[in-house]
Amino acid sequence: MRLLGVDFGSKRIGIAVAESEPRAISLRPALTPAGALKKDAVALVAFAKKEQADTIVLGVPENFDGEDQRMSRVCRMLADHMISLGARVELVDESMTSVGAEEHLRDMGFKASERKKLRDGEAAARIIERYLDGGAIG
Repeated sequence: MRLLGVDFGSKRIGIAVAESEPRAISLRPALTPAGALKKDAVALVAFAKKEQADTIVLGVPENFDGEDQRMSRVCRMLADHMISLGARVELVDESMTSVGAEEHLRDMGFKASERKKLRDGEAAARIIERYLDGGAIG
């Protein structure tokens, strides 16, 4: 199965593509949000089709502090828009994926400017890993 991992943010949309067997994940350059969820949904579904992804795995923050609760609603609305376009969408708790991605890239020796370019895709890769490890949420 081919998966498109999405770490949705208001400034950047992290993207990664994976094959479930063998488990291989590739980062893609971050996308810039359009500022309208319907437009972002169209772009992400088109990207998934271009990558021949069977499923879009969307990260949703689930720790529910004030900001995360708002972003959780936004991500669920984005998922609904993608589903209405015919996409298969799975949701995964994305809590702390960006922090873990930043730490991993720092440990790998990437400079701050390099980490900024890679962090969102690395977070999307972690979202895919959580999904493959059985972390889908309702």
